[in-house]
Amino acid sequence: MKTYFLRASAAASLAAVTAVPAFAGALDAPAADPLPPAPAPVPVAATGGDWTGPYAGVQLGYGDVNGTGAADGDDFLYGVHVGYDYDFGTFVLGGELDYDFSDIDLNGAATVDSVARLKLRAGYDFGRTLGYVTAGVAEVDTSLGSESGEFYGIGVAYQINDSYTVGAELLEHNFDDINGTGVDADATTLTVRGSIRF
Repeated sequence: MKTYFLRASAAASLAAVTAVPAFAGALDAPAADPLPPAPAPVPVAATGGDWTGPYAGVQLGYGDVNGTGAADGDDFLYGVHVGYDYDFGTFVLGGELDYDFSDIDLNGAATVDSVARLKLRAGYDFGRTLGYVTAGVAEVDTSLGSESGEFYGIGVAYQINDSYTVGAELLEHNFDDINGTGVDADATTLTVRGSIRF
């Protein structure tokens, strides 16, 4: 009987010892902390491309005038301009006033002394480059007198930095019956431009 009791105790002890490892892994392991959310992307600052604001500058170019009969001529011109642009994102709208000095001799029939222009310009913002179309009214001053007309053209400007731009502009002008003399004139101007933006 004693032997039986010892054998039963030994079997119970052995069962208890072998059951411990089974219970050791039965508890759920704590869940690993989830990864923190990825940070939101930081917007990259734009390099150039903001055309909003006033500007002023100078231009130098060449003018070619075709007048009635033999009243034709061409020569250099130079001038100043001031304007304001507003950048809507990809579309830029602006206005400008410019003035060119010249001394274009029209084969002795007359001379062109200056041209003043009031411009509306609209363009596409390519970043540091602005391509635009322009149109408006012009006033030509000649030795025959002055006359108002219209013009249209295209231009391009490039931002060297936030303060300085360079560009070029091609304009076509039309003046009818200058100061009542019966002389008409078409003029083409091509200028290079430099501006300071404020």
